[in-house]
Amino acid sequence: MAQLTCAQAADLLLGWDNLLILTHVRPDGDTVGCAAGLCRALREQGKTAHILPDPGTSGMFTDYLEGLLAPAGFTPDKVVAVDIAARSMFHEAAKAYLDRVDLTIDHHGSQEFYAADTCVEPHRAACGELIYEIVRCWGPISAEVALPLYVAVSTDCGCFVYSNTSPACHRVAADLLECGIDFMSVNRRHFRAKSFKRMKLESMLVDSMQLFDNGTMAMVTLTLDMMDQLQATEEDVDNISAFVGQVAGVKTGITVRQMEPNCCKISVRTYPADLNASEVCARLGGGGHVAAAGVTLNMGVQESCDAIIGAVRAVQNARG
Repeated sequence: MAQLTCAQAADLLLGWDNLLILTHVRPDGDTVGCAAGLCRALREQGKTAHILPDPGTSGMFTDYLEGLLAPAGFTPDKVVAVDIAARSMFHEAAKAYLDRVDLTIDHHGSQEFYAADTCVEPHRAACGELIYEIVRCWGPISAEVALPLYVAVSTDCGCFVYSNTSPACHRVAADLLECGIDFMSVNRRHFRAKSFKRMKLESMLVDSMQLFDNGTMAMVTLTLDMMDQLQATEEDVDNISAFVGQVAGVKTGITVRQMEPNCCKISVRTYPADLNASEVCARLGGGGHVAAAGVTLNMGVQESCDAIIGAVRAVQNARG
């Protein structure tokens, strides 16, 4: 097991063929953009490369995967995971490859190093930055590769407004724009346009919002009943965890989303100087970044709310 630089990962990938690329469960823009960008770049290098299909992919991201999904019966020689920090983040189809991942490319500090080789840089705002560095080792980046990489970088830093935004990710984004991509359509799709159902959901979240610590911490719950009431889809709740942080004065935002009657996905967004989100979620078996982390609990909504507040208090008390 080795930890590689981007240049070393680029060399390794060029020596492989018949690759299968894995994305994480409930794919977001970073993992989809990384997979699509890497897959297209590998094909431009004459490689056979496919992305493992995940039925849980939101309609917000399926267009980027068009023509890239692995056909039934495809048997890879090499398996690459992108933006997957932990074994728990493998979706059902990907679990078949848990013990045979040849290379993981990631930017999470909670990386479990489950692959034969790992390229991880936790200081990066998005895994898309690493894929950009890897692909750039092979020559100029085409517009077809640049577009999904821009999706990866821009979505993981909230269109360059989250605390993980850095000069480096701005430089990567600028280089990708110079490739001639239609960035305006991407920005509108992911950061400006909202469905009517999404707006109704946000209204319901406001009604259910709980405030703590003199309004500096807020928690919302998104239940199955709320989703059913509006007939909302995954596309309607894309990046819903960022919503609570829009409230003025809130430094810690917690979103508890009920996935099944006794299963909740929890997202924690913080100001890193005030609270380490990864430490909070790690106390419950999750992880992520200092400013954004998550965990899935096999509990009901109220139990999950109590558990995450308890974890926050434990981290706060440990700091004194």
